[in-house]
Amino acid sequence: MTQQPLFKTIPFPSSRHIVVDAGYLAHNRHIIYGFLEIDVTVPKSFIRDYKAKTGESLSLTAYLVMCLAQAIKTHPLVQAYRGWRGHLVVYDAVDVVTLIEAEQGGVAIPHIIRNADQKTLLQIHQEIRDVQHKRTDSPQRAKKSNPLLYVPRFIRIPLTRLFFKNPHAMKKYAGTVVITSVGMFGKSHGWGVGFLPMHTTGLTVGGISQKPMFINGEWANRDVLCLTLAFDHDVVDGAPASRFAKELVTLLESGFGL
Repeated sequence: MTQQPLFKTIPFPSSRHIVVDAGYLAHNRHIIYGFLEIDVTVPKSFIRDYKAKTGESLSLTAYLVMCLAQAIKTHPLVQAYRGWRGHLVVYDAVDVVTLIEAEQGGVAIPHIIRNADQKTLLQIHQEIRDVQHKRTDSPQRAKKSNPLLYVPRFIRIPLTRLFFKNPHAMKKYAGTVVITSVGMFGKSHGWGVGFLPMHTTGLTVGGISQKPMFINGEWANRDVLCLTLAFDHDVVDGAPASRFAKELVTLLESGFGL
C-alpha cells in the first residue's frame, strides 16, 4: 500500500517578494501608533438601509477612505514626504493606497485612489468594486511586470530606498497615504498592527463588533470598529497626530458624506 504524502510543495509567488521587501524597508523606521475604537453605528446603519433599498452592499472601506482623505485635507502635514535634500513636500491632493483583495488567497493589490478628498462615497465604492471584479485595469495589478522583482534583494533594497527619496515619484507610484484591512473579514474585536515601509501615515483596519456604550444617558449596543493609526515620527509629532486622529474620529462617527 502506497503511503500518501503528508505535505505538498507549491511555488512561492513572485508578487510576494514585494511584501517581503516592505518588511525589510519598514525595519528601523521610527513609527508611533495610536489605537482607536470608533463608533460606526451611524455609517453601518446607512449601509444596511442602502442595501435594503437598492440591493447593493456599500463598501465600509470606501467610507473609511473618504473620511481619511477629508481628515488629511484638514491636516496635510501627515502625508508629507521627506526629500533627499532634507526638505518636506506636502501635497494638496490626497492619493490613498487601498489594499484590495481581488482574488481570495491572492496578494492584495495596492490600488491608488487618486484625489480621494474630491470623491464621493459612491465614486470610491465603485472604484474599489471595479478593481475587485477586474472591470478596470489597475496599474498596480501587474506586479509580475515589475523589473525589480528580477534583481537580487541586496541590490533591490538600496535602489528602493533611493526611490523613497524622490517625493514626486513616490506620489506617482505609491500615493500619499495607505489604508489596509486585516480584521474586517471576521467579526472579532481587535486591532491590527501593520508595518509602514514608505508612507508617513498609515491606517490599519481591525475587527468590528457590537459593544455596550453609554449614549444620551442610557446604555445601548453600538457597532465599534478598531483602527490603528501609524505615523512616521521623523515627520509627525504626537500633538499634530492627535489632532488629526480627533478629526478622523469625528468624521467617521458623524456619518460624514452620507
